[in-house]
Amino acid sequence: MKYKKLFNASFAALAASVALPGFHAEAVAKTVPVTIHAVEKDVAYDNKGSTYHAWTFGGVVPGPVVRVTEGDTVEFTLVNEESNKNSHSMDFHAARVDVMTDFDSVKPGETKKFTFTADNPGVFFYHCGSDPMIQHIARGMYGVIIVDPKDENALPKADREYVLIQAEHYENPDDKTAMMKNQWSNAVFNGGVFKYDPVHDPEATRWLQAKPGERVRIYFVNAGPNEFSSLHPIAGIWENVYPSGNPKNVQYALQSYTIGPGDAATLDLISPVAGANAIVDHAMNHALTGAIAVIMFSDDADPEAGKGDNILVR
Repeated sequence: MKYKKLFNASFAALAASVALPGFHAEAVAKTVPVTIHAVEKDVAYDNKGSTYHAWTFGGVVPGPVVRVTEGDTVEFTLVNEESNKNSHSMDFHAARVDVMTDFDSVKPGETKKFTFTADNPGVFFYHCGSDPMIQHIARGMYGVIIVDPKDENALPKADREYVLIQAEHYENPDDKTAMMKNQWSNAVFNGGVFKYDPVHDPEATRWLQAKPGERVRIYFVNAGPNEFSSLHPIAGIWENVYPSGNPKNVQYALQSYTIGPGDAATLDLISPVAGANAIVDHAMNHALTGAIAVIMFSDDADPEAGKGDNILVR
């Protein structure tokens, strides 16, 4: 019996110190405080610097990237700035809470707190749910929460990661009738018209970067508020697609993938050769009004691009 105990103890120590087949490193759940301020301010929506009066999370469109690990407890605080004129709220698609109490609106100068556990790995939409919700989303109150799987081997290792959030831009952000009738003027990635596309807009100075052979992971959210997106990598193939970003939902070798309003997906792209790909919504009225992001595959790619705090290119 003592030899069996000794063997079990030794085997457990070995399994903890080396990566044995069948053993997976798992992150330890933690409590993550997240505070976001609702800010009403003018923001640019194109490469020329044209502005509109946006309603934002954190003063930017899209809002800040929230990233936690499966099993973490999120302690969330929403601060509605006193200088704002409107009530705002927060709806995390990764949360399972009471919509009437946790997702309710707060007036300017007030603060709202609630807690949830990030039970499911994936990529999820967050947005303001205050009435009229269509206007709060259309004016820029949206973002992404990434819930990394606790099993560190659940997904193939990505060399670079990028966040892309698609939305419709309305010329008059006060025109709720146009929003209900779906009369938008542009489709945008990360709040900007042709933000990452120097082909269609010579004033664009930013694009996505990677090296040939690297696995590039796209965390994609369709903020809407109304349109579907048929996401396609021109001159490429989606290696793996994970609806809602869950590792259990994997699909392979897709030319395009459709993501509805309020939905999200994780998509992996690998280019074996140097050159340009372009990630587009293949609905041409979306692509040709702004929903195109060029990704350059080059051995000279910036080593910091698509890593750390650089996964959402501002």
